[in-house]
Amino acid sequence: MWDFDGTLFDTYPALVEGFVQLSGQELDRGEVLTWLKKDSKTAFKHYGIDESRRGEYQVSFNYFSKRISKPFDGVEDALAAVENNVIVTHRDKESTLYLLEKFHLLKYFKDIVSVEEQGFTRKPHRSSYEYVLKSHHIDLVVGDRELDLIPARELNIKTCAFQNRNIEADFHIDSYAKFVPVVLERL
Repeated sequence: MWDFDGTLFDTYPALVEGFVQLSGQELDRGEVLTWLKKDSKTAFKHYGIDESRRGEYQVSFNYFSKRISKPFDGVEDALAAVENNVIVTHRDKESTLYLLEKFHLLKYFKDIVSVEEQGFTRKPHRSSYEYVLKSHHIDLVVGDRELDLIPARELNIKTCAFQNRNIEADFHIDSYAKFVPVVLERL
């Protein structure tokens, strides 16, 4: 099971641009990225942006995402090596499908769960993961933030942290060239 933003696709530049636009201020983009990597709820709070503006943020972020986001190098090889790929994301389904189709990656996925759009509580709540487990056998969850891996650990699923050695995980990789030898061959 895969997270989307920051795990399959390098969407952080779009997340940052969307956030800066939402704020209406000239913010330090590096600092914004640090806060967003914790989670957007924390970033909203830190910068004093009301949660009621999340919809605006989604629109802005999706605008930039469709134009500048791209998959991480080697991700297609990693996806091709796994039989049962599922995405669980906070991103809306339409923009997820758009990017997967744009880069010819949709064929690798059996299911895409858009957490809030489908009525689940945001990660790290485990309800969306439990939903996936009812239909799919999942051996591993790959994510770039702690909130992606917490529900997996709660459900006793192995975890892989992507480009983040500061979170607890069974495996850590910095590039998808390492996915098969470091993760799949050791599962």
